[in-house]
Amino acid sequence: MTRKRHRDTAAVAAFVEQFAGDMVDAGMPRMPARVFAALLSADDGCTAAELAAQLHASPAAISGAIRYLEQVDMTVRDRRPGERRDVYRLRGEMWYELIANRDRMYLRWLTTLQQGVDAVGRKTPAGRRIEDTRRFFDFVRAEMPAMLARWRAQRNAKQ
Repeated sequence: MTRKRHRDTAAVAAFVEQFAGDMVDAGMPRMPARVFAALLSADDGCTAAELAAQLHASPAAISGAIRYLEQVDMTVRDRRPGERRDVYRLRGEMWYELIANRDRMYLRWLTTLQQGVDAVGRKTPAGRRIEDTRRFFDFVRAEMPAMLARWRAQRNAKQ
């Protein structure tokens, strides 16, 4: 007989705040980071009211955080069968999609960085620094499809 494991709500709360802090340190706004971490630790998504209660936050703060997370394609909104309230969940392959969608950003950066090189001159210290930055992102962009394919293969092999 297997014992049902109960969630340690204090440990979950500590995880949510610690990971949210890590995300804030990486540049994410605080409340979206807290909502993201709460959804990451939820078994079956959460309503706005559940998030507000768990995070001791106002409905307006939760609404703004959800709006942010939806805009950056990290959450989806749906409903539990028979219920009228929206439930928020993280996208299934959210990290994969976030990284894969960076290609448009990298292309824009490459164009702008090339303009920077042209503006300051290729042979100047600033031009060499900007060109090195441009080459780095060109490299990352070229390597990304193979890395994502390896991740998918590894993930599928462990499921």
